[in-house]
Parts: sequence; structure tokens; C-alpha cells
Amino acid sequence: MHGNTSWTAGGQSGAHRKPPAITILKGRAVIAAVAAGAAVAAGQAGLQDVGGHKTTTAAGPSTLEIAALQPAALTGTDAHFPEILDAAQPEDPAQYQDILANGQQFEADIAARAASKLRPLFVKFASGTFTSGFGTRWGAEHLGVDVAAPIGTPIYAIMDGNVISAGPADGFGMWVRLQHDDGTITVYGHVDTATVSVGQRVLAGDQIATVGNRGFSTGPHCHFEVWLNGADKIDPLPWLASRGISLGPEID
Repeated sequence: MHGNTSWTAGGQSGAHRKPPAITILKGRAVIAAVAAGAAVAAGQAGLQDVGGHKTTTAAGPSTLEIAALQPAALTGTDAHFPEILDAAQPEDPAQYQDILANGQQFEADIAARAASKLRPLFVKFASGTFTSGFGTRWGAEHLGVDVAAPIGTPIYAIMDGNVISAGPADGFGMWVRLQHDDGTITVYGHVDTATVSVGQRVLAGDQIATVGNRGFSTGPHCHFEVWLNGADKIDPLPWLASRGISLGPEID
């Protein structure tokens, strides 16, 4: 007998003692870890060789199995990624010219209507001194009113209308006549120049002529008449007053 060594009939037993259970479990865990690491390493090696179609050993998954777990290649048509589509070409703008023109005309009409609400309906035909009224004067009928002013003073359309005369006239030398929307005709006589032409549409306040001294005249002035229904010559003063226009006191 030597030391702590014990003998049996079959020989020495101390050299091969049975390991504890925990030692066996640790050993198995180490083996499993090594196997798992080998499998991962084999898979990584397989991924590096996908282009060459290599596979790993039996200890790990095949290269194709590993590749199946990876995202699809960026081909531009794969269902995993958005596809870039060609943008639609713009329409030919020429086909919209009519629409654009109609829109512009509509806008212009709205602006014109808005402006028409701001402009006056009636305007004094000339600035100057009221020198002669309607009635008998110097033994003759004076069928209008006179406003004296320097030659060249602007004469304005008293309200909207159409030009029916613009040129020479007996007794007046030159005149302009306007026919208005209600049928009334207004006359502007002894003018120096007419600034409108026959057939032209004018609005209240538009210049139509300048004060002159033509025809049978004693000095530069504008002779103004009102013909109701285009024929009946009336005293302009009440007609003007009903439209908010005053010529002031008469001064001979």
C-alpha cells in the first residue's frame, strides 16, 4: 500500500475516478459552444463565397441557406424595394389657350364691372362761367345754355352714349352730338376740335371736344342742348339739376 492509492482485484482504481456530474455538464456546454461557433464561421465563409456558389461543410448551413436569409439584391425591380417610374410628361399648353383666354376675359369683365361702380353716371360738360340760359335772346330762340371758357378747355360727355355727329355744323361752326342709352341727344356746339369720331362709344366724363369760338359766336364758349327722345329741345337747367349738376349763377 502506498499513500492514498487503493487497489482492487482488477488493478488500480484511483487513476480513473468518476468525474462529478457538474463537470460533465460543463464539458458538454463547451462542446456545444465550439460546434455553434464552427457553424457560424462556416456560414460567414459561405457568405463570402456566394458569388462562386461554394457551400460549407456539413458542420454548418449551406451558402444558399445563408443567402436566403439576406435581403434581396438591389435590382430596381425587386418587390422588396420601390420601383422608380417615369414621370408623366406635361401636357401641351397650346390646347389650353382657349381656356386661358376665357379666364382672362372673365377677369377683365369683373374688373370692368367693379370700375363702373366707382365712376360717375353724370359729369358737368365743361368748366367755366354760365353766361346765357334757355329761351328768347336778342329776339331769337336760344335753345340751350352757354358756358364761357378759354379756347381748348376740355368738353366732356355728360353721360354714357354713342357719338352720332363730330364735325362741321351750320351756325355752330363745329359740333359733337351724343345719343344716350335712353334716347336723349345732347349737343355740344361751337367746339374748336372734336376728339371723338362718329360711331364711337363714350362714357360719362370722357373728353369729346375742346371749347372753341367757331360759327355764330360772340366769344369762346360751349353751347349745350338737350333733345328728349332725340327731337324735343328742352331747358337744360332742370334736366342737369335732376342729375346733380349745377352751372352756378348766370353771369352776362
